[in-house]
Amino acid sequence: MEKRDFLYEGKAKQVYTTDELDKIIIHYKDDATAFNGVKKASISNKGILNNKITELIFTKLEKKGIPTHFIKRLNERDQLCKKVTIFPIEVIIRNLIAGSMSKRLSIKEGTKPTNTIFELSYKNDDLGDPLINSDHAVALGLCTYDELDVIKNYTLKINDLLSSIFDNEGIILVDFKIEFGKTVDGDIVLADEISPDTCRFWEKGTHKKLDKDRFRRDLGSVEEAYIEILERISK
Repeated sequence: MEKRDFLYEGKAKQVYTTDELDKIIIHYKDDATAFNGVKKASISNKGILNNKITELIFTKLEKKGIPTHFIKRLNERDQLCKKVTIFPIEVIIRNLIAGSMSKRLSIKEGTKPTNTIFELSYKNDDLGDPLINSDHAVALGLCTYDELDVIKNYTLKINDLLSSIFDNEGIILVDFKIEFGKTVDGDIVLADEISPDTCRFWEKGTHKKLDKDRFRRDLGSVEEAYIEILERISK
């Protein structure tokens, strides 16, 4: 598979065309950002670790019936994926209250709600990725109600599967954000990545943070936390 033209660069990845029109190569960087790009740094080997973690998680999800854009990992930093049109929506699941929701609503971090919280965020850097509801998403032309139903059903199933996977490894899946895209054939699939960049992982019992909050909050040992997640799910 030949990497060709540069298409796009995000905060943590670069995207390239290939010699096949329906496939792309995603390159994982070591760059780290927080607070909508206000805080920036480079975390040693983050791209390598997130590439491997995403490969493992997407492979596990595929085996459980969740379609993804992932095809295979090409090397330490590159993945071959199906080309998709990304819905400009971040889908967020909260199993415990943490991060922005804790601050926004003045709820103690770690509080367990009586329900699983499903949120949508409009992917728009200029607007600061504001929270929206399903009616907003449809009104803005980001998706249809039918597409949103598919996305929500997949997301809730992903939450059940990931919660079980990490629970078995002594880790609480606090929350996560994911993205979906539509293939050239019109199929809705999980896209982007699932990693400590996009999830909050707490160790059972201690609530030790094993995710990007170690970078956001200057807790140190960021690379070590990512390594620990990789080692646990590699078993």
